[in-house]
Amino acid sequence: MNIKEVSAEGLAREMQITVAAADLAAKLETKIDSIKDQVQLKGFRPGKVPIAHIRKTYGQQLMGEIIQETVNESSQQMLTDREERPAMQPEIKLVGEADEIMNGSSDLIYDVTYEVIPPINLADFSKMKLEKPVVDVDDAQVTEAMERLASSRKDFVARGKTAKAKDGDRVKIDFIGRIDGEAFEGGAGEGFDLELGSNQFIPGFEEQLVGCKAGDKKDVEVSFPEEYGAAELAGKAAVFECTVHEVSEPKDAEINEEFATSLGMENLEKLKEAMREQIGRDYEQMSRGHMKKDLLDQLSDGHDFDLPPSMVDMEFNQIWHQFEHELENNQQKLEDLDESEDDLRSEYRGIAERRVRTGLVLAEVGSNNEIQVTQEELNQGLMQRVQQFPGQEQQVFEYFQQNPEAMAQIRAPIFEEKVVDFICELADVKDKSVTLEALMAEPGADDSDKPKAKKAAAKKAPAKKAAAKKPAAKKAAAKKAPAKKAAAKKAPAKKAAAKKTAAKKDSDKT
Repeated sequence: MNIKEVSAEGLAREMQITVAAADLAAKLETKIDSIKDQVQLKGFRPGKVPIAHIRKTYGQQLMGEIIQETVNESSQQMLTDREERPAMQPEIKLVGEADEIMNGSSDLIYDVTYEVIPPINLADFSKMKLEKPVVDVDDAQVTEAMERLASSRKDFVARGKTAKAKDGDRVKIDFIGRIDGEAFEGGAGEGFDLELGSNQFIPGFEEQLVGCKAGDKKDVEVSFPEEYGAAELAGKAAVFECTVHEVSEPKDAEINEEFATSLGMENLEKLKEAMREQIGRDYEQMSRGHMKKDLLDQLSDGHDFDLPPSMVDMEFNQIWHQFEHELENNQQKLEDLDESEDDLRSEYRGIAERRVRTGLVLAEVGSNNEIQVTQEELNQGLMQRVQQFPGQEQQVFEYFQQNPEAMAQIRAPIFEEKVVDFICELADVKDKSVTLEALMAEPGADDSDKPKAKKAAAKKAPAKKAAAKKPAAKKAAAKKAPAKKAAAKKAPAKKAAAKKTAAKKDSDKT
């Protein structure tokens, strides 16, 4: 194998590798010799097929495999010998005619272009100072949490027959919808419990039932939204003939021993303890978010090295794509914003550079200290992701299992958290008492150099490129498996899946 450096400017490299045709021929002979006893061809006894016949029958296929193996092995050996780490998957370009290489009349010559990860001199993390914001959990917070829990488990108690329904009440109704006087599929329901003000039905429906009492009949006149899930109903005016059978008012559950036992707790005191512990865990998670943001900022500011342009471009393109997607969701255009496109691109490229720099530092720390993600941790991360898609668990699980790049998305944040933990153990971390408002604020919300709040696409600051050694792992999962979730949420607005929900609003969005 001969290696020739074609160019080396900055972090960019172009190499040309030559493998002699004689070496490929020798590998072909070795390959044929290794399979000759297993080859079975019609007219020959097993293991008795002549070498020349094997070469004629399988030579092209075997040589193709040999060339692929040789390219992989020789390019990796070149990187090892040069002690270089590619930032992205190297680009391979064959030189010469493939047919001539296959038939052995030409050497295997190919060009390899790539960018390298530069040497990274890590800071002394023992000199890093971090503040961990803390808030004590007091009795008032526990009481407030208990009240919210009781409110979420509210029940409804029937009001008198002459009581008029008000916002927040629940009405039991029968209804049948008609468009141009004709009933439509999925537009009827019986004994349906509808909480007024819940926005469960399409706009204008629930408001018209306010003031009704048990026994009333009411024609509710509404129009389906233009973007309604069922195309045959979208934008059309409808009349729903409603009969009110009962009006009920909400009643929060009483916070007592019975309430505690209904939640599976031994008694009320145990419930309070559990609530206090849960609040403490929530505060701990928010506290870690603030400390981690500070840590990542210090890692970026405390390390200075050239960044592989391809990694920055890939990160920037992802941020910009997400930004454009959010603009579209908010029905905005670039010209509607306060800043010019050039200024926005400049800001987002700065964010991309910080993410790449921080990710490379985290990867270096993990590599130098042999920090790895265990299979058990990976399995737990996968199950947590799968549980985000109720009803589609099996499909999502199979998607990740069959896509290494998707699994890299599970691995990267776990790896990042382990590296952050490692650095925090070395750093000088001090608790700092703060207000609950400060703790609940978004980490880094007061940064003067942070893009405006409207640009939410850039807010995912965690350096997800911690697994920088596999930079090609894009967000494939977000493009495929999760997309099924949106369809599942919108299903109720399409047709029968609720024989009683044709009037429901198609408002669930992912």
